[in-house]
Amino acid sequence: MPVVVVESPAKAKTINKYLGDNYTVLASYGHVRDLPPKDGSVDPDHDFDMKWEVASDSKKHVKAIADALKEDNELILATDPDREGEAISWHLQEALTARKSIKKDTPVSRVVFNAITKAAVTEAMKNPRQVDMPLVEAYLARRALDYLVGFNLSPVLWRKLPGAKSAGRVQSVTLRLIVEREMEIEAFRPREYWTVKALLATPRGQEFEARLVTLAGDKLDKFDLSDETKAEMAVQAITSRDLTVSDVEAKPASRNPSAPFMTSTLQQEASRKFGMGARQTMSTAQRLYEAGHITYMRTDGIDMAPEAVTMARDAIAERFGADYVPAEPRLYKNKAKNAQEAHECIRPTDMTRDAASLKLESDQAKLYDLIWKRTLACQMASARLERTTVEIGSRDGQVGLRATGQVVLFDGFLRVYEEGRDDVVDEDDKRLPQIGAGDKIDKRAVTPEQHFTQPPPRYTEATLVKRMEELGIGRPSTYASIVTTIQDREYVRRDGQRLVPEDKGRLVTAFLENYFRRYIGYDFTADLEDQLDKVSAADADYKDVLGRFWRDFSAAIAETSDLRITEVLEKINEVLEPHLFPPTEDGSDPRLCPHCGQGRLSMRTARSGGAFIGCSNYPECRYTRPFGPPDPEAEASAIPPDGKLLGTDQGDEIRVFKGRFGPYVQRGEVTEENKKPPRQSIPKDWPPEELSLERALMLLSLPREIGPHPEDGVMVWSNIGRYGPYLKHAESTSHRGGTNANLESIDEVFTVGMNRAVQLLAEKVASRGGRGQAAKPLRELGEHPEAGGAVNVMKGKYGPYVKWEKINATIPDTIDPEDLTMAQAITLLDERAAKSGKKKPAAKKKPAAKKAAAKKTTAKKTTAKKASPGKGAAAKDS
Repeated sequence: MPVVVVESPAKAKTINKYLGDNYTVLASYGHVRDLPPKDGSVDPDHDFDMKWEVASDSKKHVKAIADALKEDNELILATDPDREGEAISWHLQEALTARKSIKKDTPVSRVVFNAITKAAVTEAMKNPRQVDMPLVEAYLARRALDYLVGFNLSPVLWRKLPGAKSAGRVQSVTLRLIVEREMEIEAFRPREYWTVKALLATPRGQEFEARLVTLAGDKLDKFDLSDETKAEMAVQAITSRDLTVSDVEAKPASRNPSAPFMTSTLQQEASRKFGMGARQTMSTAQRLYEAGHITYMRTDGIDMAPEAVTMARDAIAERFGADYVPAEPRLYKNKAKNAQEAHECIRPTDMTRDAASLKLESDQAKLYDLIWKRTLACQMASARLERTTVEIGSRDGQVGLRATGQVVLFDGFLRVYEEGRDDVVDEDDKRLPQIGAGDKIDKRAVTPEQHFTQPPPRYTEATLVKRMEELGIGRPSTYASIVTTIQDREYVRRDGQRLVPEDKGRLVTAFLENYFRRYIGYDFTADLEDQLDKVSAADADYKDVLGRFWRDFSAAIAETSDLRITEVLEKINEVLEPHLFPPTEDGSDPRLCPHCGQGRLSMRTARSGGAFIGCSNYPECRYTRPFGPPDPEAEASAIPPDGKLLGTDQGDEIRVFKGRFGPYVQRGEVTEENKKPPRQSIPKDWPPEELSLERALMLLSLPREIGPHPEDGVMVWSNIGRYGPYLKHAESTSHRGGTNANLESIDEVFTVGMNRAVQLLAEKVASRGGRGQAAKPLRELGEHPEAGGAVNVMKGKYGPYVKWEKINATIPDTIDPEDLTMAQAITLLDERAAKSGKKKPAAKKKPAAKKAAAKKTTAKKTTAKKASPGKGAAAKDS
């Protein structure tokens, strides 16, 4: 029985049903090898030698495949039909060869199928081939490039721009798109304009709407009516004249359906219609593909297999009738840059089955319905329309209005599907009443409307992917991970569906634009993608591509070695000056410190990675404001650097300060005699700008004595701590012992009585099973077979784990804690001990032999031979 390897267990289960008992189908669980995350994994000085390592969580999967090959000496690699899938097959072949599981006489072949159906899988098995090395080399080049950029550029960021996390080859270019769009929005200045609409009626009293297009005999441009006065004059011009229909023109028109989905268009449409992010869309599509419902979902192709076209046409005729089937099948040109990576479009594997006929989860049902409708629509007849334009004017030619509308004569593909739009488009598709040339028109109402030009919209995930595709940045398999990565690094946040750059993202982009501008250039990145496409088409050598890139990139890295942080920050100040220090209304210097009137404002960074604006006279002047343009309203209510005075109490000033760890209230001043005056942090729910003297004094009165506990006489306190309001039962609040119990609200700190406090403290003790009592195991596996001692399954904060003595080992997601065996537990414990440097369990010593009555000789103690532990690790789904 040949061993067939696919990427995921779900796919393995489905394919195993199709192939039957004649094959052993196993999963690799995605990539089995990767570059270790350390310097030297890619060596530019030795022909870009790459050091690969089998991931710890992949070792068990490679071993399972190797064990299967001992029984069945034939390997069929059936990973996904794209560059990543080809790379996984290559890695498997290399890893199995290295451990001598693949021998000289082991047949190894590669099969690909675009859909997980019985027909597609069995047909693929009839047409095996070898691993496509040009595709693999394109993968190697991309992986090496990403590694070289990440491991050489990220340390520069860490040293020169405190708080920056890392920089990626394509992610940085994508981030630049978002930051530049935000700067366009900030620089945008709205412009006023007006339009005039009229509610008119035909001689038969049927109402319709028209807009003013001609005034004083001249065609109106967008900004001709620039203010309300001009708009009112236009209204008077219309109301003072009789109107007549001068022309009616009806033109036939048609609308054709959109092409079937490829990866980028699926992500865009799912975002528009359902608000699904790129990662969620691809995860949902992956499950549909593995269940055999759709074809492969990472594709830049829009062509459809002939048999699929026939299936779609048959399904359309059966559901909607022959009128909806065009005379000839529709053919869509493949836009892929590289034919070797282009696959069929994303479509259902069975056109006759709609979402209602499949029992799917909510997200899967929505996405499948979208794919099914788009696929049928792309092979349906065009919609036939009639577009009507009515010209209306005054007898003297001074005023002209126009009404437009359309009538759908035959809905065609619109019966099933209409593509969404990213932005609202002004299109008058209303149906007009019957109107004839020469008809006199009655004026019912004439209305001026004020408008302002709008800034370009922020990117959504859909429009961002669309723009990346237009620029040639990234490829279908990378869009979702790129958009996700820049959000995970906190360079970008989502505000509803829109993507907004964070301070960190702006700073990283400004730094890269000044010191590595070429490498975040759109043309440069797109050209590099084209070179990699040539590698996959066997038209270029991947090491030549790497060599040209590294020669210039390493020189650019070297040029930054002498940069000082202050120099970098000042450069960024210059770049971001229009954003950070916009011109003031009175013409004064926008960088002059408003607090001391002498220092110069500049951008600074904190260890936490956040940026802020501070005064150059620090520490004499402690003025700060948030990163970004000044907000007069916020500054008016902001807490000044020397604190905000709330009032006095017992002769002491009570002030609010902003500290390193948040706002706090303080009694009195810091003096030589009183270096630590009473202070108390202000709760997060209490805005420090709105804090009253009364509340400040309440905070300064903490901790609050409630009284002695009725059982032992030990004091019970209430206080606000790092994790919120709480009770403490101890001799003093500084005492490390005692019992703590959470309170529900800040207000309860000041109002809780003894009865309530005693109840909460008792419940806390009961919930932990008594003071000092050990946690109860979920399962008791028994005694350690080699070293003795209980082996138990425990419930942890981050999931279940297995415990023996002082060694705790996480239980992988692939193993149900209820099914965990002692052998598996020992393997996990041994691996954990090896990683942490702890000693593995020593074998138990056998008890000494009993002394014989006649002879006083001692039997030798024997030690049980230690068993060799197996290897296991957490499994990772693809």
